[in-house]
Amino acid sequence: MEARHPITDSRWTECLRMIRNNIQEQQFSTWFAPIHSVGFNEERKELTLCVPSPFVYEYIEEHFVKLLGVVLKRVYGAGVRLIYKVVTDATNDLSMNLEGSQPSPVKPALTGTTTNQAPRPLQQIDSQLRLDYTFDNFIEGKSNKLPRTVGLAIAQNPKQSTFNPLFIYGGSGTGKTHLVNAIGLRLKELHPELRVLYVSAHLFQVQYTDSVRQNTVNDFIMFYQNIDVLIIDDIQEFATLQKTQLAFFHIFNHLHQNGRQLILTSDRPPVALQGMEERLLTRFKWGLLAELEPADTILRRDILFHKIRRDGLQISTPVVDYIAQTVDKSIRDLEGVLTSLMAHSVFNNSEIDLALAQRVISRTVGISRRSEPITIERIIEHTSNCFAQDTSDILSSSRKAPIVLARQVVMYLAEKLTHMSTTRIGLAVGHRGHATVVHSCQVIRDRIATDRELRQQIEDLEAELRN
Repeated sequence: MEARHPITDSRWTECLRMIRNNIQEQQFSTWFAPIHSVGFNEERKELTLCVPSPFVYEYIEEHFVKLLGVVLKRVYGAGVRLIYKVVTDATNDLSMNLEGSQPSPVKPALTGTTTNQAPRPLQQIDSQLRLDYTFDNFIEGKSNKLPRTVGLAIAQNPKQSTFNPLFIYGGSGTGKTHLVNAIGLRLKELHPELRVLYVSAHLFQVQYTDSVRQNTVNDFIMFYQNIDVLIIDDIQEFATLQKTQLAFFHIFNHLHQNGRQLILTSDRPPVALQGMEERLLTRFKWGLLAELEPADTILRRDILFHKIRRDGLQISTPVVDYIAQTVDKSIRDLEGVLTSLMAHSVFNNSEIDLALAQRVISRTVGISRRSEPITIERIIEHTSNCFAQDTSDILSSSRKAPIVLARQVVMYLAEKLTHMSTTRIGLAVGHRGHATVVHSCQVIRDRIATDRELRQQIEDLEAELRN
């Protein structure tokens, strides 16, 4: 039976008195004075507090959760579960209920905190993971080594906090969806007790909109707050959706504060997510930002050979090399070409040769219009034009900032677009050493992660070289 207590409830009044004695007066007036008790459920030991705004809720959860735990245990007893009724629109009397975080236990002799409530049994859920997207068929290469390695580490130990959240970004067709599904599947394999959920940002938004329409927002938020590993694909679709972002913000905070793992993907880094609230962007950077770069020729070749072996196809190495060098936009294009080649071969009862590969590629993804290969000389020429620097200056020992930047871009593009080793690249760019090339490439990768203008310049330059 539920026992309701008014604002003047002596127990909550006593809580406020204890809080006031332990913090500064200005802090109390700002954060606790506006809060009042809505009711206390004796049977479930749930205390509901009405909080005037999401900002007050966020601040209390970040700065005073331990103090609240101490006070509630002393006044209401052990095992109190705190529910916030957060006012989201005072004009229209709209609010949402959010579960409070369980504070970390400390020595009761000093302060005493709430005793963690015995976990309630949770219904198992369908993780919505694609069973064919595994680590076994996610081929490792230079462009995906870091995010793949981190994904495996998370699957091994989902309770670690170093990579929480894991924010994976990259262009279309780089393998983001495949990788996060592989992480989810490995997690379920190693930790079957965990509630793992994969959901697209679009579906999340649709579910949230439906919950608003059906007046079930609290149920929606509580469901997501009970997930152990939440994977959201294409988070950029939340941009400009302010109410969806607010709901996700509360879910993110609850999961992160309770040590639950978040894995997010986007087609661009957080710095380029226009229309996303700054407080969300800040949280996206709390863990690890990992870029999935477009597959280079070597990785595309390895992917092709893996799929050929898997499907039992017979394709000669020269044809595989031709496909890997020509189909350079995305991994999806590679899969599409292989499927089309197999269909043509079966239908026409013919072998997959170079002529067939050329016809299929021209009809499915198009053959690059360039008539000459990408060479270090072409990269130097186009980069010098793009950055308005003389070719001779790029190859010189000048340390002027604009020249150094152009030189580093040359090395970065040469390493990305050609088959040259870093030693050969260094020799071609003014007889520089291997270490200089490696350093230059890393400098450019770091800069384009935060410098939108430079990233666009290099993307345009790359597109020009490819065509």
